[in-house]
Amino acid sequence: MHVPDGFINAPTSAVTGVVAAGALAVSLRGARRELDERTAPLAGLVAAFIFAVQMLNFPVAAGTSGHLLGGALAAILVGPYTAVLCVSVVLLMQGVLFADGGLTALGVNITDMAIVTTVVSYAVFRGLLAVLPRKRRSVTVASFVAALVSVPAAAVAFTLIYAIGGTTDVSIGKVATAMIGVHVLIGIGEAVITALTVGAVIAVRPDLVHGARGLRQRLRLRVNGALVDAPAPTAPVAARTSRRTLWVTGLVTSLVLAGFVSFYASASPDGLEKVAHDKGIDREAKEHASADSPLADYGVKDISDARLSGGLAGVIGVGVTVVAGSAVFWALRRRRGADASPVNTGV
Repeated sequence: MHVPDGFINAPTSAVTGVVAAGALAVSLRGARRELDERTAPLAGLVAAFIFAVQMLNFPVAAGTSGHLLGGALAAILVGPYTAVLCVSVVLLMQGVLFADGGLTALGVNITDMAIVTTVVSYAVFRGLLAVLPRKRRSVTVASFVAALVSVPAAAVAFTLIYAIGGTTDVSIGKVATAMIGVHVLIGIGEAVITALTVGAVIAVRPDLVHGARGLRQRLRLRVNGALVDAPAPTAPVAARTSRRTLWVTGLVTSLVLAGFVSFYASASPDGLEKVAHDKGIDREAKEHASADSPLADYGVKDISDARLSGGLAGVIGVGVTVVAGSAVFWALRRRRGADASPVNTGV
């Protein structure tokens, strides 16, 4: 759903840029409350993982593919404010280095793919947790539904933005029908990826999953033929995996996905590209400002072997994203520590 340059006119792009900047400012402050010394490294890894999985387009219909948006996944793992920053870092890396998503449309893409998906998914997620049993399994179920809803919500948001500032005269009804229809299917893939990833992390380190905080699956014992809750443990259960092991495993997984598995991704156009071509939205599309980038279109310039070129581009993308994301989140973590120090607590 990366919107290229030329789809949305300059005034609307400027307004969405202001909206995105405001949301990022709020998220920077909110993320300082969400991040601590345990979760700050995970946030950088989440950004890199989203970058990697977004390279894995999966088929959803005849001649159409989809890929992860990542707002729901990031919100559940590291918190909604941090999630907006995670996805925004990914979009910035994609736009500047890989010519994916227009630079003048960066505000549109952040608003649609980072803000809308995060806000909608986290609201659905929290609403479901309020009524589901307070168990870890409920987190996975709520993750699935939240991710499923977030993708068509982003499609609706794009349609509204296009209705306001679209550069071609296309029936909004036709755009809405096509966009929502295909992105409901893409949402199923998003839901599966999100639920599997959240479930995997929560199985080994539930204490690191933002959406699982405050939830404990109580042990039940059979006493005189009846099941009763066991007494709460006096000490926390030891984690199955260290933070370092989890981080290294996640990074290696991201590198493998981007550097190897991505070669086998669907080559069909994604949902927005397909709709834009079929409905004529792309008539005013402009060439990307970074079209001559050495990594444009997820390939390394001057390397003729497609497998090697794409794999190297994916590995570079994961590396740059994890470094950029980790730098942002560590800086926020240090800022939080400075604000909480005795020097800064005076009245």
